[in-house]
Amino acid sequence: MRLKDKVAIVVGAGQTPGDSIGNGRATAVLFAREGARVLLVDNNFESVQETQKLIEAEGGISSAVKADFTIQQDCEAFVRAAKQMYGRIDVLHNNVGIGGANDEILSLTEESWDRIMTVNLKGMFLSCRSVLPVMREQQSGAIINISSIAAVCSTSIIAYKTSKAGVNALTHQIALENAKYNIRANAIMPGLMNTPMAIEGISRARGIPKEDLIRTRDASVPLGAKMGTAWDVAYAALFLASDEAKFITGVILPVDGGQSARIG
Repeated sequence: MRLKDKVAIVVGAGQTPGDSIGNGRATAVLFAREGARVLLVDNNFESVQETQKLIEAEGGISSAVKADFTIQQDCEAFVRAAKQMYGRIDVLHNNVGIGGANDEILSLTEESWDRIMTVNLKGMFLSCRSVLPVMREQQSGAIINISSIAAVCSTSIIAYKTSKAGVNALTHQIALENAKYNIRANAIMPGLMNTPMAIEGISRARGIPKEDLIRTRDASVPLGAKMGTAWDVAYAALFLASDEAKFITGVILPVDGGQSARIG
């Protein structure tokens, strides 16, 4: 088992309803399969309890808490809960994020900008800042933040793109500042994924039939002309969380079927 005896916090371990599995839930389930004790965090407690049931059905160990990672006190509370229940924190996986409308800069509202920045960037900052004292005391730890290839690719969603570019910069800086404490920080940039937030969410927002949306997104992927799944993100996260990646920090890893390779 690649995470045997490790303790992991997965923030965003629930998911929006849909036909497939979301990145956070898949990562939490995979971490537990690989031997980690997992604290499942989400602001939708019913959804995160569903993740816990999946893990328990496979014989894994997990606990679920309700928290909003855009609130400092909530972040401090789930860090305390993990420490009290399991004695240490080896992995923090931040998987919370929201999309945005197809707004160019003159049509984007200030309210939308603030909401996307708060959820996608401020929450990552608060979550990381809350766990770092524990990891520094241990002199070990791994942080994995979920970004997006929108950070580096052309897109019409300016606030989302800017927030994810911020996640990359935040992760890079955390890696540099905490290397001396043997703490690693890396980010994953998923490309087009067949997840509930992407498919059901975009289909509903744009009034596009799901089948048409899936075909269009599949055709945009260089590798096999097919979107990835949450398990592709989860396995990348597993590698970065494991000791196999003990000499890897400050990396921004695309998991995108080659989409970002088109740059240039």
